[in-house]
Amino acid sequence: MSTVALIPARMPFADVVRVGGHGLRSRPMRVFLSALGIAIGIAAMVGVMGISASSTYELDRRLSSFGTNLLTVSAEERSRLPDTAVGMIGALPGVESVSAVGRTTARAYRNDHVPTERTGGIVVYAARTDLPTVAGARTVAGSWLTDAHITHPAVVLGWTAAKSLAVHEAGPAQLIWLGGRWFAVVGILAPNDLLTDLDYGAFVGWPVAERDLGFDGSPTTVYARPGQSAVATVQPLLGAAANPENPGEATVSRPSEALRAQLETRQALNALLLGLGAVALLVGGIGVANTMVISVLERRSEIGLRRSLGATRGQIRTQFLAEALLLSLLGGVGGVVLGIGVTAAFAAVQGWAAVVPPWVMAGGVGATLLIGGLAGFYPAMRAARLPPTEALANP
Repeated sequence: MSTVALIPARMPFADVVRVGGHGLRSRPMRVFLSALGIAIGIAAMVGVMGISASSTYELDRRLSSFGTNLLTVSAEERSRLPDTAVGMIGALPGVESVSAVGRTTARAYRNDHVPTERTGGIVVYAARTDLPTVAGARTVAGSWLTDAHITHPAVVLGWTAAKSLAVHEAGPAQLIWLGGRWFAVVGILAPNDLLTDLDYGAFVGWPVAERDLGFDGSPTTVYARPGQSAVATVQPLLGAAANPENPGEATVSRPSEALRAQLETRQALNALLLGLGAVALLVGGIGVANTMVISVLERRSEIGLRRSLGATRGQIRTQFLAEALLLSLLGGVGGVVLGIGVTAAFAAVQGWAAVVPPWVMAGGVGATLLIGGLAGFYPAMRAARLPPTEALANP
């Protein structure tokens, strides 16, 4: 008489998913809360990485539009650069273009009835016609000073200066009180993240500043653009070229470095927020583990019945592990979608392009599956070790 060994039937993948999904559907509110904990952690991580990527993309876009080869030479407080500074810097090998502004003592007001002490932080500069080309500035209303403007009472306002004076458009009818006389606003500059001082300026022609505003013709800031490959060579020479007698009184800077410093500061903050997201994800994983442990305790009779009908320990273990993974996957996908939404909303408010790298989305889902697998491993092993008689006797 021969004996036949019974080989337990294997559960197809589709059955594993179906059985795991049935376990989740039986406790919808508990599943929702556990998945929400996972989703919050993943959303925090995806949102932080997405906002950081969007910020980096925007910074790169701005730097490409402004150029990283802009150098400035500024006089120290209460001093000026020689009249020859622009010509001397322009003569340096590698310098492609140069322009300058000179600070005047004039003040700008909305009208002639505003008290003189209320300057609004606006600085009146004498400016050259080629300044926008060199400094990368652009107008959002009207135009920059031309050869037809520089000898007449015409002014271009920086973005913040225009807001302070409540000037929203340019034209002959838009007048401000500047230096004791009326000037027509012919243009308004766009916000400038690279050269923020320009936002607070009121720019008039160099000749009219010398003639009507008591300007002595000496520049206070010179803007130079060397070729990209010549920046490192030109930068150490600018101070001596601008002020040969007192090179120490000339401050040379590269504005794009300030923007990069802002990015590094923002990335340090993002690292902190990312850590908080990881903590939230860990809390969500604990919630998954708690849900699965309680599920095992509540379903002892089901486990005992399935074991008595022939289910193996491996099948019971697979069932509960599948439930944990499905629960985590549900929270992970929801968290990725929520994180993308947060990134898109923040980018829209800032006027940026929303950028979420694909690896961040894949990493978010992968992290949830890893957390779910670890959180569900113990409950699944505990369910598999329950003897059928004990599970049926103690439901």
